[in-house]
Amino acid sequence: MPDDRTRTVKFPTIQEAPPAPSDAVVRAPSVPVPVQVPVPAAPSSMPGSGSGTGSGVPGARASMIELDWLSEDTSNLRATETALQVPVTIRERNRASLTLITGLNAGQVFPLEDGEVIIGRSRDAQVRIDDVGISRQHSRIVQTIDGRFVVEDMGSTNGTFVGARRVTRADLTSGDHIQVGPNVVLKYAIVDEAEESLAKQLYESSTRDPLTRAFNRKYFVERLQSEVAYAVRHRSKLSVLLFDLDHFKNMNDSYGHLAGDEVLRTVSAQVIKLIRAEDVFSRYGGEEFVILVRGIDQTNVMLFAERVRRAIEKLVVVYEAQALRATISVGLASLAECTEHTPTRQARGEHALGESMLLLADERLYRAKSSGRNRVCSE
Repeated sequence: MPDDRTRTVKFPTIQEAPPAPSDAVVRAPSVPVPVQVPVPAAPSSMPGSGSGTGSGVPGARASMIELDWLSEDTSNLRATETALQVPVTIRERNRASLTLITGLNAGQVFPLEDGEVIIGRSRDAQVRIDDVGISRQHSRIVQTIDGRFVVEDMGSTNGTFVGARRVTRADLTSGDHIQVGPNVVLKYAIVDEAEESLAKQLYESSTRDPLTRAFNRKYFVERLQSEVAYAVRHRSKLSVLLFDLDHFKNMNDSYGHLAGDEVLRTVSAQVIKLIRAEDVFSRYGGEEFVILVRGIDQTNVMLFAERVRRAIEKLVVVYEAQALRATISVGLASLAECTEHTPTRQARGEHALGESMLLLADERLYRAKSSGRNRVCSE
């Protein structure tokens, strides 16, 4: 065999060649010059290896292979299937929606299912957007008797715009951009069910943790800054509960990571049942979670944290006939503590205040663990 490890490849012949010695090159009578094709050494499992019976050449060596096997493109050898029937689905575009395209919750979809939908900062607004430039009841979307959708300004301070035009009342066309105040833009569209579902899924995947369905850390950090700014501006109460599962690594080591995932899912589902609509529950990292609590004084936040801790303590997670239990340690901190004791941080802005709350909660979480775990520490 030559030093460059090339092998002789035999083209199909009309007349079979006579058996050749094991060290000879097989030549077809109809082909005067053999074609040398560089081929890497083949493992024993490759086609044509072994005794030579799969090569199609009597007496050929084990190294002989067929050209058909070398061809990677077999698309020209397969006929197009004509028996398949592709159904033609015509989806009716009959779903009106608003999609937020600016701000913290960009991508969020609001279906226009009721006859009247109010946009504003009020908690009663169906499209609630917490922005300083938006009035409590800024504007509304109304569906007329003949099925058209109309936007009406409700006496807002900063106005309602369709495109670049300020309006008091205007008919909407699919694709219109509605600006409420100086910062927030929504897109009005008529879509079908599949498009609406996809838009909701994309938003959920960008803001939610896929395992636990809690908000992800990126969303929480952005939301924390917004909530701190609101609380400072309105002098309202704001607290954070930072907790993680006790001895979670030991659970993973003993029962496996799939069991640990099931515990995380179950704990998250239980917390989601306990919190209010205005609270923000997020997976902060690994087995660590955080709850942002609005409008409750520190005493009641402490009671709420204890209720969460007791609910987790009572959980029984069944995984592959194993009954698993979990406990949590909780660190609690309020915005009032950070503004009272760290005035220099307040001067640096809301971002620093949010960091101060998390740092204080983390210190107290560590204290709760050092004190024996399965407890709440608020000081």
